[in-house]
Amino acid sequence: MNLAILTSGGDAPGMNAAIRAFVRRTLADEHGVWGIERGFEGLVHGNPVPLTATSVANILMTGGTILRTSRFTDFHQLATQVRAIESLHKWGIDGLVVMGGNGSLCGAYRLGQAGVPVVGIPASIDNDIAKTDYAIGFDTAVNNIVASIDKIRDTASAHERIFVVQVMGNHSGALAIAAGLACGAEAIMIPERTTRLDLIEKRLRETYARGKKHSFIVVAEGAGDAQQVAQELAVRTGQEAKWVVLGHTQRGGPPSAHDRIMAALFASKAVELLTKRQTNTMVALHRGSVQAVPLPNVIQSKKKSPLKWQDLAEILAR
Repeated sequence: MNLAILTSGGDAPGMNAAIRAFVRRTLADEHGVWGIERGFEGLVHGNPVPLTATSVANILMTGGTILRTSRFTDFHQLATQVRAIESLHKWGIDGLVVMGGNGSLCGAYRLGQAGVPVVGIPASIDNDIAKTDYAIGFDTAVNNIVASIDKIRDTASAHERIFVVQVMGNHSGALAIAAGLACGAEAIMIPERTTRLDLIEKRLRETYARGKKHSFIVVAEGAGDAQQVAQELAVRTGQEAKWVVLGHTQRGGPPSAHDRIMAALFASKAVELLTKRQTNTMVALHRGSVQAVPLPNVIQSKKKSPLKWQDLAEILAR
């Protein structure tokens, strides 16, 4: 068989580790392996590149994706999907792995519905993909946020300030919740819940009363603007409040050991599924087991953020 892989949408730490595992597992099973550059755009406008064990050497520890990626909105059009399918037939590709987030998996689903043998690998720092407990990149992103907050904490403590830290998450608060719990944030603001600033003010006053001199509020970008939150809290509390937007630093740098391990397990399972023709599926982690779930089930479902973690974080910060 000739198997191919592409990365699509936002990059996630661990994508290169998954590419490496996919290539070497495919070669070990004596199949041909190809990379498609720039995601779905490359299916339509590009050409596949042959991948070898040497071409994926020394990428295990690197962030980003050597295949590069793009957000190709034209793929929503049926005519564009037909051109992509024609490319796969022309190139002699017998099975395709699509690695990315919800939008990328929707693209994979459309190809699967059209008869293309396709398997998805969940990769998203938001960890917002349904039917899997974990997506590649989440652990690294959480660690990046916590490391940044730990550095900011020195200044926050020295100047006795409130710091409002904005993290990624337009529609999901999973990243904010995990990072907030890990760094001891006094409050976490997420898109799934409305957060009243008067209640945050009350909580901050309680922490000041017991002698705490600095505080952190973690805000998912879909829940509010860090600058506005900081300015409002400064007025309400009379304390100096600063704001920081971490931006793309969250998704950069070497992947964590956990992301490297999950990348290896997911990619290896994807090869297994393609060679056994168990396609139109996504590799998923469920209760500690790596397994296949139907792509239609993934697309038609919505993953909930761990709201109980948010509640626990706020209890522990009191």
